[in-house]
Amino acid sequence: MNLYVGNLAYSMEESELQQLFAEFGEVTSVKIIRDRETNRSKGFGFVEMADRGRAQEAINQLNNRVVKQRKIVVNEARPRKQPGERSNRRHE
Repeated sequence: MNLYVGNLAYSMEESELQQLFAEFGEVTSVKIIRDRETNRSKGFGFVEMADRGRAQEAINQLNNRVVKQRKIVVNEARPRKQPGERSNRRHE
């Protein structure tokens, strides 16, 4: 299961994020998204876990937890939109 992790401290390293989620089960990949030009963290990333049930437990336990003085957001990652695909939202 692929998880979105937002509101990360800019100093957070992938190894620290991996360690945080590993207490809930096997982590198969971790990626903190970085600016292409500056290599600075954009404050969010993705964690992939092998077991869906353990990933859900990680969401339940880690969403809104304070990590490095930031309240992180953890939820299931949504599939990326394809170029040209329209949003279902209406602009009001």
